[in-house]
Amino acid sequence: MESIRAIVALSALGQETRLEIFRLLVRNTPEGLPAGEIARRLEVPQNTMSSHLGLLTRAGLLTSERFSRSIVYKVDLDAFRELMLFMVKDCCNGNATLCAPLIAELTPCCQPQEVIQ
Repeated sequence: MESIRAIVALSALGQETRLEIFRLLVRNTPEGLPAGEIARRLEVPQNTMSSHLGLLTRAGLLTSERFSRSIVYKVDLDAFRELMLFMVKDCCNGNATLCAPLIAELTPCCQPQEVIQ
């Protein structure tokens, strides 16, 4: 990831409502949510919500898909992963013992489900 793309994405997340939108959509991955439902849950006027969703989409953090009259927004997981990797790529100058607490914090939420055979 280029620094400028990271700056654009982080700038988009650097506003309280947009950060709340992003976190709400992360919790609702992979299904996503319609724009109206996001606005309702966060108690944000729909026209304001539209602006925030547009900015997050232009920053490359969200994707959208139209279903009839609704637009469903989802987190672009590839872009999210790329941003997170960009942020921790040089973590602790390669010293694994310093990075261990960070990895330990992330691991419990991201364990793959066991395959049932």
